[in-house]
Amino acid sequence: MLESLILTFLKIGLLSFGGGYAVIPAIHSEAEGHGWLDESALAHTVSIAAMSPGSIATNIASLIGYRIDGVPGALLSTVSIILPSVAITILIAIFFYRMRESKWMRYVLYSLRPIITMLILYAAIKLLGVNSASITDWTAIATVLIIGGSVYAMLRSKLHPVLIIVASGLTGIILF
Repeated sequence: MLESLILTFLKIGLLSFGGGYAVIPAIHSEAEGHGWLDESALAHTVSIAAMSPGSIATNIASLIGYRIDGVPGALLSTVSIILPSVAITILIAIFFYRMRESKWMRYVLYSLRPIITMLILYAAIKLLGVNSASITDWTAIATVLIIGGSVYAMLRSKLHPVLIIVASGLTGIILF
């Protein structure tokens, strides 16, 4: 049973992209295929994993592993689902470390800066729910001002970031 847990979660960790909630269908398919969980038990497992700190995919793997084989199952399932990501990250880090002085690599990384900046800006706009109809909405304007004030405070003052986060949160609570 442990071998099946290990191989299943290694496969999920290696082949699943998108993280978190995007991995749930793969886990669902494997858990049902192995007869580990039925639909109801999986729904409960996902609920508990979502409420727990950490990655939902890792939490689900831990809970399934625990259900199947106790603490050893939980530990091995957890290691198995994260091992592929850790290994790939280490390999990429080694590659970047070896290529750090390469003019080609510096050019590629420098070229990615505006793209990454725009992706972050796009995500921020999507999260704010800003569109042409709501750009003048007072909540959108207030949110942008809170974000701008926070960034300004972090760059121009020696305030601890936790204080800035707390102040931003309190401002948001008061305004919204």
